[in-house]
Amino acid sequence: MQDKHVFEYAVIRVVPCVEREEFLNVGVILYCAARGFLKTSYQLNEQRLLALCPELDLDELQQRLETFGRICRGKAEGGAIGQLPPASRFRWLTATRSTIVQTSPVHPGLCQDPQETLNRLHAQLVP
Repeated sequence: MQDKHVFEYAVIRVVPCVEREEFLNVGVILYCAARGFLKTSYQLNEQRLLALCPELDLDELQQRLETFGRICRGKAEGGAIGQLPPASRFRWLTATRSTIVQTSPVHPGLCQDPQETLNRLHAQLVP
């Protein structure tokens, strides 16, 4: 039997108007230190997003979410933040902010396979 490893995750949310505190879940970011895993998975439901915020710039939103992926992968493509250790990159990505792309509070769990867990959480939490 495989060992279970501690992981942390947060839901990635699109918050078109921070004052109204309305959001739509669009992805998940998962970090598992023991497996050296830091990855995000997202999917834009354009119809739902535009119903929530008709003036939303979907191209800009896509670029912001792609930046999450670049930072997770690290190295030069992730810019200055991408050069940090994985734990620091995860903390930076999940820090509280007042922008259109935000994350939920961080939640812990145990998993054997971080990629499988990311896929399962994405299916459960992203409409």
